[in-house]
Amino acid sequence: MRFGFLFGEIFTGLRRNVTMTIAMILTTAVSLTMLGGGLLAVRMADKIQDYYVQRVEIRLYLDGDVSRSDLDCTQDPCKTLMSDLKKHKYVSSVQFVNSVDAVKEVKETTFKDQPGLADEVSKDGLPASFRVKLDDVTKYRSIYDDFAKRPGVMTVLNDMDIVDRLVSFFVGLRNAAFGLAALQALAALLLIANMVQVAALARKTEVDIMRLVGATRWYTQLPFLLEAALAALVGSLLAVGGLFVAQPLVINRALGSLFNDQVLPRISGDDIAAVALIVMPVGVGFSALAAYAALRYYVRD
Repeated sequence: MRFGFLFGEIFTGLRRNVTMTIAMILTTAVSLTMLGGGLLAVRMADKIQDYYVQRVEIRLYLDGDVSRSDLDCTQDPCKTLMSDLKKHKYVSSVQFVNSVDAVKEVKETTFKDQPGLADEVSKDGLPASFRVKLDDVTKYRSIYDDFAKRPGVMTVLNDMDIVDRLVSFFVGLRNAAFGLAALQALAALLLIANMVQVAALARKTEVDIMRLVGATRWYTQLPFLLEAALAALVGSLLAVGGLFVAQPLVINRALGSLFNDQVLPRISGDDIAAVALIVMPVGVGFSALAAYAALRYYVRD
C-alpha cells in the first residue's frame, strides 16, 4: 500500500467534511473529558479510603463519673478497660486522653480561631476517652460489640463511618460522570458513523474504480477508518489537555484548602497521566470500531 496515497485520502476526507469533523472532535473531547472526570473520581475515592484507613481510630468515651474522678486511669473501671483493650486481638495501640487534655486539644485545634466557643467547651468540659488503633480496621465492629455496654463507657465512635460517607460521595460523582460520558459517547459514535457514511458516499465512484482494478476491500476502507481514528485522537488529546488545565483552575481551587489541611489527598499530575493512558486508547479504539461497523453496514461492496 502506498502511504502517500493513503494519507492523501485521509486528509482529503477530513477536509471535505470539515464541519462534521470538527463536531466529531469536540463531541469526542467532551465525552472523554467526562469519562476522565469519572476515572479521577474513582482514583480520588480509592485514595481517600487508603488515606484515611491508615488514620482510622476507635474512640471509647467514658462517662462523667469516670472522667472527673480518674484523670490518670489508675482506678476501676478505667484501669480494667485499658487492660482489656490492650489484650484485644485486633488492637494495635491504645491511648488514654483525660478530660483536661481533651479540652486543651480541642482549644488548640478545632476552636483555635474561635476563642468564644473554646471558653464554652472549657466550662462544660469533655469526657475522657480511649483512642484505639486496630490492626485491621474492618474489625471495628468487634470493639463496639465487646466494649459498648461495659461499665464506665458512655459511647463508642469510629472514623470508618466518615470515610464511608466520603467514599460514597465520590462514587456518586463517578457514576454521574460516567452517565454523562455514556450519553456523549453515544453522540460521538453516531457522528463518527455518519461522517464515515458521508465520506464513503462522496468517494463512491473512486472506490468503485479502485475495486474494479483489483484493490482489496481493506485498501479502500482503511482511509475511512484512519480518518475516524485521527479525529478521535485529536479529541482525546483535547480531553487530556482539558483535564490537565482543570487541575489547577478547577480542582485545586475548589478543593485546595482541603488538600492543604490534609483533609483530602491531592489529585496529582500522575493521576491525570494514568487516566490519560485509559482515555486515549478507549477514544481511538471505539472510534475505529464505529467506523468499521458503519462501513460494513453502509458500504457493502
